[in-house]
Amino acid sequence: MGYCNIYVQSEQAGNRVLASLERWLWRRLRLKVNRDKSAVGRPSERKFLGYSLTSERAPRLTVAWESVRRLKDKLRRSLRRGRGRYLGSVIEELTPQLRGWVAYFRLAQVKARFEELDAWLRRKLRRLLWKQWKCPRTRLRRLCELGLDRTRAAASANNGRGPWWNAGASHLNQAVPNAVFTHWGLVSFVQEHRRLSFSS
Repeated sequence: MGYCNIYVQSEQAGNRVLASLERWLWRRLRLKVNRDKSAVGRPSERKFLGYSLTSERAPRLTVAWESVRRLKDKLRRSLRRGRGRYLGSVIEELTPQLRGWVAYFRLAQVKARFEELDAWLRRKLRRLLWKQWKCPRTRLRRLCELGLDRTRAAASANNGRGPWWNAGASHLNQAVPNAVFTHWGLVSFVQEHRRLSFSS
């Protein structure tokens, strides 16, 4: 089983090349092209080995959205196993997976995917903390311990909003800033990609 992308100037040329390839592969090798996995489309709409191309005049290599979605699904499963555990241990468990994923996509030239993943994962970790604190009394105490004044901490602890909303709200971002995750050893997608880009 093999995969390849062929780039031509127009959709018409793409359809012509695809039909020609189908005929050639059948005549020479008796291989049938899988039409469910083959198509003619814009480079930015197709993916290859997890990568895609931007739609700019001078296309750049980027991580395909499907690759980002699959990673998020894996991380969600890992984070579900982290409920009730010390967050530093959860981060330590995630580290090999994060480093391996960035290493695979080190050739990407667009950093937006990495920035989006950094923000998403930090919010997921804040959400995990909020759920671990469980009741308003615990949330009030922990927010005060992390530097919020008592009035704001009390309003935040009793706001009645869900964990995901609170994970993106200013009170939890102030109490648990990005520097806290760095201290716990969380790998930054952006920084790891930059490190690998400079070392290659």
